[in-house]
Amino acid sequence: MKVAIRVDASSQIGTGHFMRCLTLADALKQRGAQVRFVSRFLPEHLLGMLVEKGHQSIRLNSSLSEVMQYDLVHAHWLGTSQHADAQESIQALSDQIWDWLVVDHYALDARWESALHQSAKHLLVIDDIADRRHDCDLLLDQNYYADMGTRYVGKVPEHCQLLLGPRYALLRDEFRQLREQVKPRVGPVKNVLVFFGGVDADNYTGRAVEALSNLDIEGLNVDVVIGAQHPHREQIESACAENQFVFHVQTMRMAKLMTAADLSIGAGGSATWERCCLGLPTFAIGTAENQVKQVADAASEGLLYAIETKDDLTQTIKRHLGTLLENDYLRQAISRKALQAVDGRGVLRVIGYLGFNTIKIIRAAQDDLEKLYAWRNHPSIRAVSRNPEVITWADHQNWFSEMLVSTDRVLLIGQCDDEPMGVVRFDIQDGEAEVSIYVVPGIEKVGLGHDLLQAAERWLVASRPEVCTVRAHVLADNERSQRLFLGSGYQVDSTYFSKRLQ
Repeated sequence: MKVAIRVDASSQIGTGHFMRCLTLADALKQRGAQVRFVSRFLPEHLLGMLVEKGHQSIRLNSSLSEVMQYDLVHAHWLGTSQHADAQESIQALSDQIWDWLVVDHYALDARWESALHQSAKHLLVIDDIADRRHDCDLLLDQNYYADMGTRYVGKVPEHCQLLLGPRYALLRDEFRQLREQVKPRVGPVKNVLVFFGGVDADNYTGRAVEALSNLDIEGLNVDVVIGAQHPHREQIESACAENQFVFHVQTMRMAKLMTAADLSIGAGGSATWERCCLGLPTFAIGTAENQVKQVADAASEGLLYAIETKDDLTQTIKRHLGTLLENDYLRQAISRKALQAVDGRGVLRVIGYLGFNTIKIIRAAQDDLEKLYAWRNHPSIRAVSRNPEVITWADHQNWFSEMLVSTDRVLLIGQCDDEPMGVVRFDIQDGEAEVSIYVVPGIEKVGLGHDLLQAAERWLVASRPEVCTVRAHVLADNERSQRLFLGSGYQVDSTYFSKRLQ
């Protein structure tokens, strides 16, 4: 599969758009995709990242003289008109037809996207601000908003699928891996992390460092992270040295620093969901206009602690930091809520919609009788089944025969490279389906359960369109299945009680 990505990064735009696209590109490349970045503005150190990771890149002309259109709020980010950018982008992609074109740019809208349909079979738009129309097949907005369900009404085609909310956040794989090791933060704050994005042109970092230095708290460890292009690097480095804070430039250890921290001070944007994924309580400030609503709505949901910026920002930060440092219960509540909101599997969900779910779903057939019997009676499967007893061969034959002819019960097998990977059953009644799922015993592959469930849900949507709701019954001690369903967008809406009498 061939995927192109149109994204820019600069002191004005920041690096967040590029970094989340790079995360998506890395996941695609791991699955065999060819990825090409098309950019007009891209600092050399970010271009170096693309080279290091083996992605193609094409730089558009950054000195075009065509008059720009200012009918979009962020039109000046583009450096030229949408028409000129579209023509250049088409030329940059003209050597082949692309399966997907990913667009992450506030200065591009439906006019540019419509023109680029000649270059790609499908378009994915990544947006956060919902201030313009799009012509795309898939739209991703990974932020939390109170009005999330209505933000794009009338702004996308009817056929466009919407991927909304932080469960689709594009986080590097290390965040998902480290998440398994973290717990909600409890106890006093010993380690503080300061990070205001890769650019931070207004130097919020410097003011946070000053506020922390004025708190005079003994034994407080502070890590300060800035990007390679930070305009106040020397000043911040000097302040960190004076206060014995640890200073980091363009670190690749961000996930580990977040895991070690008890409290974070930083901007909104993509880093919000990295911190949530690791349960890190955050004092957040909307440092750009497009972050203000995101931060405010996330704070109202209890995912972070936020303030409105004041004239004396350093004193405001200092005062609110004191409140957070003294309130263990508030930090713990934010940590728990954040962990519930982001599980780190967003990129896996997104690439599934791009066609990179490698699981093929087929109906069970008579030839599968013996395999299903062996899998169902395996100790690992019986341990998480409602009926943990060994199934007799005769009972299994009768059950399987009924399944093959039933119209209300569907038995599916997930395959990868023609090898069975898992089993899914749907029991359908009155527009609802109860799902049962297990991975073939002995197969250990990260994310396989999620891929299997997502593929089965797609089969259900295509084959049984009358089904509107899917439910799952999970045993109380089956934490793995609980994480699977919660991470796949299922909501807890009932509780079962049982008691074994003999």
